[in-house]
Amino acid sequence: MADTSRIGPPSWIKEMNEGLMEQERQGALGFPLSVLTVPGRRSGQPRSTPLTVLEKDGQRYVVGGFPAADWIRNVRAAGGGTLTVGGVEERVRLVELDLDEARPIMREWPAVTPQGVEMMRDAGVVTDTTPDALEQAAGICPVFRVERAV
Repeated sequence: MADTSRIGPPSWIKEMNEGLMEQERQGALGFPLSVLTVPGRRSGQPRSTPLTVLEKDGQRYVVGGFPAADWIRNVRAAGGGTLTVGGVEERVRLVELDLDEARPIMREWPAVTPQGVEMMRDAGVVTDTTPDALEQAAGICPVFRVERAV
């Protein structure tokens, strides 16, 4: 079996993300986009990426659907950054969950972002788009709890 921990996002996703962020800036998106900005681990320059945020039981979570994505490495190095939603900025820290904490979040992910999960399947990160298949990816795809930084 292939090493899924080394799977990065598809080559076209950067352009798609830039397009989403531009539409957000122009007010043409139609929904509030969540954008995480963290310092690059090598350059220190701010790096922004749109992410899907799950709100559950008063907590917020994000999933690294492509385990080798740069934003994940940057978060691990920096610990946090800024989450902007609908133009409102918030300083946050991201806490990586352990396997047992990550499993129930991964099970919910297909309902949160079905298209994102399809992209994960198409890239070979998961075998199917079911909650069971996503739960199996816990420990491969990191799950972070988003906390307000003080």
